[in-house]
Amino acid sequence: MNEPLIEVKNLKKYFPVGGGLLHAVDDVSLRVDKGETMGVVGESGCGKSTLGRTIIRLLEPTSGEIWLNGQSISKAKGRQLREARNHMQIVFQDPYSSLNPRQRISSTVLEPLIRSGRYPRKAAKEEAARLMDLVGVDTRLRMAYPHELDGGRRQRVGIARALALNPEFVVCDEPVSALDVSIQAQVLNLLIDLRDQTGVSYLFVTHDLSVVRHISDRICVMYLGQIVELSPAKELFEHTLHPYTRALLSAIPSLDITHPSQRIPLKGEIVSPVNPKPGSRFAPRSPYATPACQEPQTLREVSPGHQVACNRLEEIS
Repeated sequence: MNEPLIEVKNLKKYFPVGGGLLHAVDDVSLRVDKGETMGVVGESGCGKSTLGRTIIRLLEPTSGEIWLNGQSISKAKGRQLREARNHMQIVFQDPYSSLNPRQRISSTVLEPLIRSGRYPRKAAKEEAARLMDLVGVDTRLRMAYPHELDGGRRQRVGIARALALNPEFVVCDEPVSALDVSIQAQVLNLLIDLRDQTGVSYLFVTHDLSVVRHISDRICVMYLGQIVELSPAKELFEHTLHPYTRALLSAIPSLDITHPSQRIPLKGEIVSPVNPKPGSRFAPRSPYATPACQEPQTLREVSPGHQVACNRLEEIS
């Protein structure tokens, strides 16, 4: 087993809403190893972005434990939290709204270097130039404002800013979903190259299974705040076990006109994430559901590295 960088145990993030608590992340446990990309997939609203933001403490966890390099940061505050954040960064989904529209591109990348106190101003400028070279921001664009760049170039700036302090862990919160398909491939390949060059670890959040397959070492599938399947990427696509994961994979368009993909439609009501009852939250939409699905479902390992939360797995496999 590789050395873990991030470890999360029984992590919960609830939001108060009218009538109760919204269980955005509910009892999630996982680890991200050094140099690894962990993909997180699921429908919109399943809690995958909230999971990433809670791990890096942009959101305060309701309960649970978060470790960075073996040190707990679950309740870190002040100087300890600032130090932890030097090792953790985020690339946001929208490369336009995440950049200051009044700040030139060079200043956007330079600012975290200056504020960190690690560099004299001249050295910070040199480091900012190196970062922009690394992510492919042309010299002629560095005095431009965000609105003067297209989406792909803006996202490159966001990536350069995230890498400014040489973080060990970066949450990529749907970083290509707002980009054209051709630009998506460029940004994905850039992220892969940067991982290989720097050894950074990613938590890659997306709803696009084709994207997550391309970039991830392991993948966890979330449904209404909980992990239902966690597996090495290749294993997940070759031996899909949970019925929700099967339905997600069936939605990937097939290019083989002689063997088109057989879509698995999901019917039934979606369980409310506000004060959900114990048991499988997917049961009302599962074609295999029985009264036994009302019992608590826990992740269990069915093959090396492959975990599934389904009490009826042996019957439906």
